[in-house]
Amino acid sequence: MMNMEHYLKNKFGFDEFRPGQKEVIESLLAGRHTLAMLPTGSGKSLCYQLPAYLLNKTVLIVSPLLSLMQDQADQLKMNGEKSVLTLNSFLTLNQKRMAFDRLHRYRFIFLSPEMLSLDGVIQSLKSIEIGLFVIDEAHCISQWGYDFRPDYLKLGEVRRELNDPLTLALTATATNEVRQDIVSKLNIGQAEEIVSSVDRENITILLERMHSYEEKQLRALELVRKFSGSGIIYFSSKKVAEAVTGFFQENGIDSVNYYHGGMEQEQRMLIQQQFISGQLKVICATSAFGMGVNKADVRYVIHFHMPSTMEAYLQEIGRAGRDRKQSVAILLYSDGDEGLPLHLMEQQLPTDVQIEGVCSYLGASGLTLSHCTLPEKEQLSQAYSLNEIQLRFFTQLMTANENPLHQVAEMKQYCQKRKSANQEKLHRFLNWIHAKECRRIGVLDYFDEKQQIVNPQCCDYCGMDAQKMVDAWPDVKHDQVHSYSTWKEELAFILLKKENGNEK
Repeated sequence: MMNMEHYLKNKFGFDEFRPGQKEVIESLLAGRHTLAMLPTGSGKSLCYQLPAYLLNKTVLIVSPLLSLMQDQADQLKMNGEKSVLTLNSFLTLNQKRMAFDRLHRYRFIFLSPEMLSLDGVIQSLKSIEIGLFVIDEAHCISQWGYDFRPDYLKLGEVRRELNDPLTLALTATATNEVRQDIVSKLNIGQAEEIVSSVDRENITILLERMHSYEEKQLRALELVRKFSGSGIIYFSSKKVAEAVTGFFQENGIDSVNYYHGGMEQEQRMLIQQQFISGQLKVICATSAFGMGVNKADVRYVIHFHMPSTMEAYLQEIGRAGRDRKQSVAILLYSDGDEGLPLHLMEQQLPTDVQIEGVCSYLGASGLTLSHCTLPEKEQLSQAYSLNEIQLRFFTQLMTANENPLHQVAEMKQYCQKRKSANQEKLHRFLNWIHAKECRRIGVLDYFDEKQQIVNPQCCDYCGMDAQKMVDAWPDVKHDQVHSYSTWKEELAFILLKKENGNEK
């Protein structure tokens, strides 16, 4: 057996593996397809980066977000890895052509599932030997996952076209049902499953009941003042995220900004980097913010609006305390808050009227969505008020060779099934909010886990509150703020901090 600890130290600067990492790597080196569920912040990327050097073959990583791909690629480059390619929509036609001509030179290739559907991409990838096929955020492939992406559905077919390479599916939050669905959709048979506990022992879980929007706003301000470390506040509304940012600024919180999917990509990347480097201490964000944000010292996560599922909640609070120091997650809840996630769920899938309209239009015109031009798709979206997610749903799920009118009943049934499943997840999360029991035990129960040890700084039900957090852990309250005269000084500090972190 190759000396993995030797590579771990020399290539990545770590003395020991985190829980689950070594088991995943050993499974892959034994040639077994592997599904790994490791908590947010547990170092999932090492599970494919280290095998890349041991296998000495190209690793293909499918990732759902540009920011996530870019961050992981940048980290590899900072560690001295030059043969990294990120295939995304920002590349010019010439850059893409050059990249495809040199595919065999790259050790790591990052791309989105949408890129895999473009003409010629699969053919180009077939020309090289892929040692490992990685699906990051693999719960996106499951129709029962909380963040289902229709574009992920083709990945099983992509695997087959690429000659069924050794496969690693990575996720932080997946119930047993979702894990089974991932294995089935990817067609990886008796995959080895490495499932770590979802419990993040260093995150205290608090729920505070509010009675109005104004009370939430004032409490969020109070908490930001109380916890002067770095924090993320999650919203389900872009407008409210911007409004609360303005409210904070009016009340003396300077190092705050908002982040959501409606902003320009370059602006989002800048804000993300400012937060990572410490120039911004607080981000008011929608769920678009978080994946790929490599910041270990986030001390608190506040939910201004409730998430729609336990999985989403766990993903988001998992952005706190990646340095394993004590941190806190606070959910501000008002009766009736479930109305917003219910509304957002309704927008994710087409209505019966939209299904009938789109199928009728395509049936009459003889068009198939996969062959529609961009202007034709835009015309269809306007005619039937389709958002981008709904249009992708039709593109991925309509059978190309079948008359669209014959698919109406099946698509309606599918959407109803999905909506019922989503509503059930929301209902279970509401039950957790209202339950008269330990919140941590409730989280573990959701994932069919039992609590191993009693946590002294557990949750509000077990006697903790925000003030006790401040009194008990000064490192939650005090973060050292650095100022730099040049960007070179800032980069030197980031690299020094990274180097010191690796030595621990």
